[in-house]
Amino acid sequence: MDRLAGKRALVTGGASGIGAGIAERFREEGAQVVVLDLAGGDIDCDIRDADGVAAAVGEAVERLGGLDLLVLNAARPCVGTLWELDDATWDDAVAVNLTSVHRFVRAAWEHLVAARGTILLTGSVVGLDGSGNQAAYCATKAGVVMLTKCLAIDGAPHGVRANCVCPGFTETPMLERFLAEQEDPDAVRSYATGLHPAGRLGTPRDIADAFVYLASDEASWVTGVALPVDGGLLAGI
Repeated sequence: MDRLAGKRALVTGGASGIGAGIAERFREEGAQVVVLDLAGGDIDCDIRDADGVAAAVGEAVERLGGLDLLVLNAARPCVGTLWELDDATWDDAVAVNLTSVHRFVRAAWEHLVAARGTILLTGSVVGLDGSGNQAAYCATKAGVVMLTKCLAIDGAPHGVRANCVCPGFTETPMLERFLAEQEDPDAVRSYATGLHPAGRLGTPRDIADAFVYLASDEASWVTGVALPVDGGLLAGI
């Protein structure tokens, strides 16, 4: 249980759901972890606030003594077709799911270069394949996938890797909020479960185990990858 021994990690959105699973697994594997979240983490941070992001990264680096792993997991669901979304909802989805990546990478970059570190992002299967009634969420997660590829290319000369994990439907508070917005939450849950050939929804640990691999030295030649962890959802009809 020491695959991440000596590594220093910052995890956003780490107080619950997939982020909490990542933080727990990283600690089990020997990493030092600082969790950022709106509330309930080691450092409170609104990732829509550029100054707050810079300050939170600085505080995390000070606590950790450097930074090897930047895990950008925080996100928000966004339900609605493109023509239904108002500007405020669209702008908030973009700010949380996409613009925050830019701000965290910018704030952490010099520390990641110094450590020859790794950037890990939480994408989604709907960033690889579209889904109805989730236009903003799909678009922002597709953006996360493309930023991962660009970060891998631009970071390679500096020794910095970048990868993202694209979960299928996973049992998290965010999924529960999404289901609560549906007309028939039980029917939507049953439908979502049936999309996965594995016959169940994912768990935070399922997703976190993939993050452990990508964060470890075992993945030293893996960069620019968008890895589906989805119980077979994207495998085909």
